[in-house]
Amino acid sequence: MKLEGGNVVGVGVDLTEVARIRSAHEKHGASFLDKIFTAAEQRLCLAKADPYPSLAARFAAKEAASKAFGTGIGAEFSLTSVGVLNGPEGEPVVELDNKAQALLTARGATRLLVSLTHTDTLAQAFVVLVR
Repeated sequence: MKLEGGNVVGVGVDLTEVARIRSAHEKHGASFLDKIFTAAEQRLCLAKADPYPSLAARFAAKEAASKAFGTGIGAEFSLTSVGVLNGPEGEPVVELDNKAQALLTARGATRLLVSLTHTDTLAQAFVVLVR
């Protein structure tokens, strides 16, 4: 994607172990998923034969977004403030709740871009806020 005239105003990256997400889900069930993932993310990932690499990549995206915003996870930004779905070509598409949208505006950014990758054991996400 070409970002003519765009300026980077925030960057975040996170690496997550797939086993950590699997273990938390097995231990806490649906309450874990509801606390971390949007309903749309859950539908998307749980439809897969092995949902855990995709869930872990989305968890990493939430952590990376909190770093790009400079807030961490807390009152200003919750884990469900960002949802990562798939676009028409399978590309990650970001959905922001009102809190995340307000942070985006406050940081002087207009878009949050995300890239996801995973193996069977690790998932990584990279987030960029651009003007």
